[in-house]
Amino acid sequence: MSALAGLTILVTRPAAQAQALVDKLAAAGARPVPFAAVEIAAPRDIEALKAVMMRLTDFDWAIFISPNAVAQAFNWLQGWGQAWPATVRIAAIGKGSARELKRVGHPEALVPTGRFDSESLLAMDPLQDVAGKAILIVRGEGGRELLGDTLKARGAHIEYAECYRRTAPSADVSVLLRLWARQGMDAVLLTSVEGVHHLYGALGHVGRQWLVRTALVVASPRIREACVALGLQGPIVVASGADDEALIAALLSWRAGQNPL
Repeated sequence: MSALAGLTILVTRPAAQAQALVDKLAAAGARPVPFAAVEIAAPRDIEALKAVMMRLTDFDWAIFISPNAVAQAFNWLQGWGQAWPATVRIAAIGKGSARELKRVGHPEALVPTGRFDSESLLAMDPLQDVAGKAILIVRGEGGRELLGDTLKARGAHIEYAECYRRTAPSADVSVLLRLWARQGMDAVLLTSVEGVHHLYGALGHVGRQWLVRTALVVASPRIREACVALGLQGPIVVASGADDEALIAALLSWRAGQNPL
């Protein structure tokens, strides 16, 4: 029997990033149900993004917050005919971002080990003595401020390149609701605070009654806090990061607790 046999798992990643996770869950015996709780769109102020990306050589470091930040930033650069300057060191929050950086030709990024979040990256030696350094944080609109605020407190000059935004899903939620009513949902995977709010809003009154009791696997303590604030009462398991392996490991841990030997 496969490790997750018989479990129906809702995958809420954006569509472009969901397929690998769906395939891994299916290989483990689960029944994955993809429903993008967020969609990736262009930022509202493309000219502001271009202005900062056209002077990358001003920066000592660039920190990529997510795989979407990597993919979107390099897509914009390619469209503008710009190459990444060799003088700018690169850091990334997690393994998914590091893999995306490798895909676009930058395999040597500073990436934390253990937990994959801002706190873990900030604890790494190369980011301790940054007084006077110029650091660009590449992210989506409305990202978390802890990373920038902490680096500012250490004396760094911080700017942001907001290269995408997360929007509410356009998919027909009625299909998901019919499936949920027919066969239930054992767990929901959530990888962003925006995804939590968008899913909650899309499900409507009936769907929320199911969601509130469903087990959740979330990619960070911050996402857990968003779930609790909405009154979701099922078990919440915090994964060590947002990458596929971390989410599946958290699912396995939850299932072991449901079915102890």
